[in-house]
Amino acid sequence: MTGTGRTDVRPAWRWTAALVLPIGPAAVALLRYVLPYNTTDDAPTIVDKIVGNLDRSSLVLWLAYIAILTLVPGAYFVGRLTRRGTPWLTGIALFLMVPGYLSLPWTASSDVLTWSAGTVGLDPAMITKAAEATHGSTDVAGLVFVVGHVIGTVLLGIAIWRSRIVGRWAALAVAVSQPVHFVAAVVVSSHLLDLIGWGLQAVGFAAVGWAILRMRDDEWQPSS
Repeated sequence: MTGTGRTDVRPAWRWTAALVLPIGPAAVALLRYVLPYNTTDDAPTIVDKIVGNLDRSSLVLWLAYIAILTLVPGAYFVGRLTRRGTPWLTGIALFLMVPGYLSLPWTASSDVLTWSAGTVGLDPAMITKAAEATHGSTDVAGLVFVVGHVIGTVLLGIAIWRSRIVGRWAALAVAVSQPVHFVAAVVVSSHLLDLIGWGLQAVGFAAVGWAILRMRDDEWQPSS
């Protein structure tokens, strides 16, 4: 209880933050590893690979949903700590990351459409035509997602480094995670390297979560 007689929710809030932090990046790491196609594949190839691997594609969609629910809260919880030492850098990082993460459902919509159409047995050629008929907002969402989560995560890693809330190895893991992902997704098409990239962010965020668990309640949030 607090001095005012109200229940002190700060311990539960800290545990929630610590548990949520690594979930989003870990979900994307596994998603990118089991993804049945390469990001650089053309539309007909992507459709064929999704339709030919419906169970695996279903797992990808579930992992995407988990990531959508947890990526923004995770970024917020990290920023809640780094803003104390690096407010401007944290603000810029979250300004990029949050819209990027919120664009993820829009970028995943074509995979949902392809999986649904493939599940009911529609012709792959017709599915490809539908998947290629994207709305302009989908292209914008893709750009916002790529720029936002890659550059934003690098800046957040630098903010973690400067704020000294965890060991610098964790800050470095976060800072390099998305450049590694970008290389894996666009340059060399390596699912294993992609797993490592997003896994680095998950490990770095887990370290921040451990730091949160070790904090006193008044360090996490002064009592009012």
